[in-house]
Amino acid sequence: MGTQISLRHLRCFAAVARTGSFTLAAQQLFKTQSSLTATIKQLEDLAGVQLFDRTTRRVELTKDAMWFQEVAERIIRDFDNAVSDLQATARSEHGNIKISVVPSMMPHILAPALEAFRKSYPDVKISVRDEGSEKTERAVLEGTTDFGLSSPLNHFADLDYRPVLADPFGAVFPKDHPLASHKGDLTWADLRDHNYVALTKDTGIGALIRHFPDLEPKHRGTEVDYASSTTSLYALLKLGDRITVLPSLAAHTGQMAEFEFRELHEPKIEREVCIITRHMRSSSPTTRRVLEMLMKTIRETKPVHGVRILDAAFA
Repeated sequence: MGTQISLRHLRCFAAVARTGSFTLAAQQLFKTQSSLTATIKQLEDLAGVQLFDRTTRRVELTKDAMWFQEVAERIIRDFDNAVSDLQATARSEHGNIKISVVPSMMPHILAPALEAFRKSYPDVKISVRDEGSEKTERAVLEGTTDFGLSSPLNHFADLDYRPVLADPFGAVFPKDHPLASHKGDLTWADLRDHNYVALTKDTGIGALIRHFPDLEPKHRGTEVDYASSTTSLYALLKLGDRITVLPSLAAHTGQMAEFEFRELHEPKIEREVCIITRHMRSSSPTTRRVLEMLMKTIRETKPVHGVRILDAAFA
């Protein structure tokens, strides 16, 4: 393929047209006058038209080239603005970030990280989808969100799961419930004679508990209700005389925090919280900076309510 008109040709043409001088244009462009003259001659040959009339005092546009100055200036301006915007996005001065997160991660983990990020990058648009583990994983899988923060549910092969926190399970019940007076460590066996509200298996918490069927406190003929979210779970617990089992962060989020939480033992079970990204997919600079801020927040924030930071996350 032969030589084509390029942005270099347009910059040289626009500089000569503005200054009316090859000497001044060459100085502005940090080029030699002979190099600039050769570039303009090449542009004229490629365009098939003479662009400048040379006089002893000034270089002037020909009638055929007068309209082209405005076009060339606009192309150069649009290109430079586009590059500037691209660089701003790379510096996260602009851009868009979409995050999916399970509700219990929002106030304790994600919100502090986003607050710190916004101080450094105020013009980045942030969209947060508050969803369960199933929808969070699928949003990352389908590319409708940049990353997720959730416990793993489906373990999709096309997703990468980076464990960052271990969140212990405990019993949740009204403050006037008989379990409130229980002395010593509370065990899973201690729950079996109480009416129980379970989360459905399409939730990350519900699915995890079902991995331990012998521990589910729904034996001996006790009543079992089901909830599909912590919102409906709260409503059922408000009926009284009922308990549930939740990870600590979920138990200390929103309305659920009004209930009593007691960590469960024999055995101690923890929910693994992961940063979820698409396997083999490059993250944008903005996404990487949000993730860096998220990891920094996790590392520097004192763990709450018995939650452990997983050292492997920072290896």
